[in-house]
Amino acid sequence: MILKVKNISEIGGVVKAPPSKSYSHRAVILASLANGTSRLYDMLYSEDTLASIRVCEALGAQITRTDDYLEVTGTGGNLHNTSEGPIDLANSGTTLRLMTSVAALSDNEVILTGDDSLQTRPMGLLMNALEPLGVTAQSLKDNEKAPILIKPGYMGGETNIYGNVSSQFISSILISSPLSKRGVTLYVLPEFKSKPYVDMTADIMRKFGVKPLKGYYLKHESCDKTNQSCRIDEFKVTKQEYVACDYTVEGDYSSASYLLALIAINGGKAKIRNLFRNSKQGDKYILDILQSMGASIVRGEDYVEIGCDGNLKAIDVNLTNAPDLLITVAVLAAMAEGTTNITGVAHARVKETDRIDTTCRELEKLGCKLEEFEDGMSITGGVTSGVVDSHGDHRLAMAFSLIGIKHDIEITNGEVFDVSFPNFIEAMAELGFELELEDE
Repeated sequence: MILKVKNISEIGGVVKAPPSKSYSHRAVILASLANGTSRLYDMLYSEDTLASIRVCEALGAQITRTDDYLEVTGTGGNLHNTSEGPIDLANSGTTLRLMTSVAALSDNEVILTGDDSLQTRPMGLLMNALEPLGVTAQSLKDNEKAPILIKPGYMGGETNIYGNVSSQFISSILISSPLSKRGVTLYVLPEFKSKPYVDMTADIMRKFGVKPLKGYYLKHESCDKTNQSCRIDEFKVTKQEYVACDYTVEGDYSSASYLLALIAINGGKAKIRNLFRNSKQGDKYILDILQSMGASIVRGEDYVEIGCDGNLKAIDVNLTNAPDLLITVAVLAAMAEGTTNITGVAHARVKETDRIDTTCRELEKLGCKLEEFEDGMSITGGVTSGVVDSHGDHRLAMAFSLIGIKHDIEITNGEVFDVSFPNFIEAMAELGFELELEDE
């Protein structure tokens, strides 16, 4: 379907940020591993998080959705796969990565698979890191990608993994490790990217009663401790049990970036509720970025206020710890005055798409002057009207719709925002930016 602008009224107002996708995934998985019954409030029900709910149910959790919360009766870590065939995770890379380790806690075999896009996501680093822990995970196509067969058995022990491909590999091992037979010591080798996502994992593990210990050391004794290139991060998780709890999912800074960027590009004022000042989310970096580009930002305890005159200036920005902001920032750069340099996001090439490549190709269709690099891009502001393709990437569809504030734009395969922000059109309409989907 084609996503396009229907109407633009006075831009601004008050809107609630959607629940965090990252925390929603983790909450339902930990509740499913816990002893007892949890109530998860303000859960995000998107295509990706529904995949996590499905696989947790297949492994023995009892999950009931009510009007007010998601009720999850956990397995106490005693998983059993009730699915007769492979468990389909659709396009949810987060579910695949987090659950590959968790599935090893089952007392029988589990096969995880998904759509064509999911079957392109590299999984070799995680599977290799699990091997020293007694876990057998193998690619059924022998290409280090899904479908993946995970056999029962999770002894624990010591292992290491490079931190420069996906923080979800690290979170996967951490989440499953307290239920292994011996606990796990995990060494994350340089470079450790997207650290805030692992901080989020440790944060919610504590909420469900498990305490991971974190430290670090340097490979070379002579190194200055500010030199991160040789730092090895150590996570130690002893054998513990998850305990059920009532948990409220906070708002999502990644999804809120589109609401905030709308005001920054158009000009106006808005208040975004359910965004917490002390959040562990790395994507709250969007506030610093927008401020540097010329917007005024007020950070409340549980809200953000933004004001802007719509005149944005170019910046240099490193998105190592916030790769999901890449396409939003690229669109902001295309609508700003001057040349913006985005670096530190080589790991964005293994997301739903190669986000560096697809973002550059689609901006070029709109006449944008840019240069692509292995770890980012340089974008000179200035675009024209046109038609772009989402490539099935939810973040590209949402970010590129913002260009419609000032130029006519159509996004084919535009319905994919359901993956992370099902009420995207409704939320944008609350701020005066009315979008619509129509058949191609």
